[in-house]
Amino acid sequence: QVHVEESGGGLVQPGGSLRLSCTTSRSASSIIGMNWYRQAPGKERELVASIATGGSTNYRESVRGRFIISRDNAGKTLYLQMNSLKPEDTAVYLCNVRTREGKGWGSIFDYWGLGTQVTVSS
Repeated sequence: QVHVEESGGGLVQPGGSLRLSCTTSRSASSIIGMNWYRQAPGKERELVASIATGGSTNYRESVRGRFIISRDNAGKTLYLQMNSLKPEDTAVYLCNVRTREGKGWGSIFDYWGLGTQVTVSS
């Protein structure tokens, strides 16, 4: 069963833009956070941007002012608008959906997509 699926990656020239999308099959009421990560070859996975259920957002310093994270009103589709792309943004971009499920306080679960490749090159 696919819980999270990304789309929108591709090849773009430096200075260009791309919009990534992520859809989840998890219940919107269980979602407590949605995040975009990226992983470049030979490097560790890093958090790019996050959005909480209340709508607050956070960005890593290197993308702040260039990337915008958002979600749809249903709360089950996540977007990452990437502008002014640089070669160092090249990576596989992964969507992470964090939920709280179960009775009482429940338990925290993390669901990951397989990622979408973003390549910034002239």
